[in-house]
Amino acid sequence: MRYKKLLAAVVVLLAQTLPTVAQDKLAVSVWGGSWRDLVADTAAKKFTAETGVAVEFITGGTIDRLNKAKLAKGNPEADINFTTSHVGWLYATDDLYEKLDLSKIPNVANLVPEARISPYHLGTWAYVYTIGYRSDLVKGIKFDSWADLWKPEMKGKLASPDFDPSHLVVVSAMLSGGDAASWEKGQDKLKALKPSFKAFYTNDANSQQLIASGETPVQVILSMNAHYMKGQGVPIELVIPKEGAVLGIDTVAIFKGSKKTDLAYKFINIMLDPAVQTEAAKLKKASPVVTNAKLDADVAKLPGVFTTPEQWKTQAIIVDHKLRGEKTGEWRKWFAENIMN
Repeated sequence: MRYKKLLAAVVVLLAQTLPTVAQDKLAVSVWGGSWRDLVADTAAKKFTAETGVAVEFITGGTIDRLNKAKLAKGNPEADINFTTSHVGWLYATDDLYEKLDLSKIPNVANLVPEARISPYHLGTWAYVYTIGYRSDLVKGIKFDSWADLWKPEMKGKLASPDFDPSHLVVVSAMLSGGDAASWEKGQDKLKALKPSFKAFYTNDANSQQLIASGETPVQVILSMNAHYMKGQGVPIELVIPKEGAVLGIDTVAIFKGSKKTDLAYKFINIMLDPAVQTEAAKLKKASPVVTNAKLDADVAKLPGVFTTPEQWKTQAIIVDHKLRGEKTGEWRKWFAENIMN
């Protein structure tokens, strides 16, 4: 009888405890595919090992996730959000992010200045959009400058992303004596680039297909894609023009309304751990955003991977993140109407 009572008590205790354990997880919003895998294999893996808390991933596209977050304002589906630096500003200005208490993120002490995006979101890894070309198909053009894309021999060779024309918008403005804030100065310059275009790619997979097939032997390309393709045997060369390459930084933040902020801070601190940063750089060929990451020499030497203050200063074109977020819609509309048609 005593044994049966004890067994019953254990069953009741388990029934009360297991649902709580099952609910003890951290929800992370991120892109799908290799981006989800990157977070899962680095920060999430270490986070679960240290806390015992599972990570649930909620995946989707950049704008789709932003729109969902707006609809769920105050009662977010996720606790943590990954997005680009400029789109992160759209979350922040719509009051969707918690203001970060940096005292709860000790590893922020080693964060590079370029990754301190706002009081609400911090950089996690960096990359560039720059010129990549098939060295076996393109002869006689060195691409020392962005201006080389306008050369007559570039006719019908170029591709760039249709979803984000900010790179060429800003470069065209710079070559015309302007900048992102005065981007209109570069409109005529960018219109003059139309003969160089062969296609506009819609996503990373489309970019890779176009350059692997040789259909567009020159691209304004994501550095991480170029390094991946080269690893697959495609003879692609990546260059940093004398003006620099357009910097991109992906970021992390805590959703306002999260009921697991303590765990969220723990996750962010782990994301900025030097070992995690080193592993992320190795997996994606991205720039770490902490100064104490120790990259292998074969990763550190890659174009677009920044490991020193001098590289960040001289090789990166840094567009004001908030301005870029505010202008992206306008730039996309103008680009579609004036360049893609």
